[in-house]
Amino acid sequence: MENCTERGAHGSIVVLQLVVYIPVLALGIPLNAIAFWVFCCKIKRWTETKVYMINLIVADTSLLFTLPFLLYFTKYKHPIDQLCLAIQNICFINMPMSIFIITLIAIDRYIAIKFPLKAKILRSPLKSASICGFLWTAMITYSSLYHIRRRSWEGCCFWKQSLLPSYSSLVYCICGYFIPLGIVMFCSVQVIRCLKQKMATGPHETKLFQKAVQIVSVNLCVFAVCFSPFHISLLLRFAVEVAGAHSLMPGVVTCIKVSACLANCNCCLDAFCYYFAAKEFPEFSSMFPKCIFIRSKMNKSEESQPPTDQVIL
Repeated sequence: MENCTERGAHGSIVVLQLVVYIPVLALGIPLNAIAFWVFCCKIKRWTETKVYMINLIVADTSLLFTLPFLLYFTKYKHPIDQLCLAIQNICFINMPMSIFIITLIAIDRYIAIKFPLKAKILRSPLKSASICGFLWTAMITYSSLYHIRRRSWEGCCFWKQSLLPSYSSLVYCICGYFIPLGIVMFCSVQVIRCLKQKMATGPHETKLFQKAVQIVSVNLCVFAVCFSPFHISLLLRFAVEVAGAHSLMPGVVTCIKVSACLANCNCCLDAFCYYFAAKEFPEFSSMFPKCIFIRSKMNKSEESQPPTDQVIL
């Protein structure tokens, strides 16, 4: 039997989801539709950014599709059935895919800016498509095998009944978020350092570098702010389960559900952030290799070294 506190917490979560998910749906669907149209119809040439963005839009749109079901499942405590498992699979696949694709975009940007000469060998639309295809296949296969192993369908949808520690959840947090977070932070910081060390010969270049720094910084902040609370909450639940502090579990579960709302907001923010990134970075990328080429002729050093104030633009 539920007590009054649990019913009150449940009602508050339902209200919070309504307040968050309705605007996310209202903004996310048109933003992702416009972004998809821009990258598929307006940008004719296939680039690495175009491949990653199309895959990111597919992942985010799939997550948007699950939000009405999440509202319904939470409000009515839907039992675990085939529909529940299908929606869980979509969430399980597409949130990590969004994280991985954002990580790939950060790596791709880092290679393009830091190693512009080697980038022609390391980067190509076909390689980007192959990586994304591998990730989709791996995530779908893992999700299918994970749910096949489920023996018990008791309890409510999106509600873990067992109080035993789930080591797969720990691996999911570390490999599915915290390692990508470290990669995104490293790549973003290195790119920002390169941009700030760059000399500009005119106001146009200076303005372009400033925009690029702002884009990278905003992308990093959105990524960390949206996803960190949710995955930290999952780690907290694992710690509570290991410690056997079951009295703390209701509060932890509430924290997970609240932070999941923030994580799902990323569905509509990605389209906004990376549209401007794709708009600004091609111009910058086309200019940056020229600087490195001049530097490499002046100084026979490795291209892996960041540009210094001796670079002549």
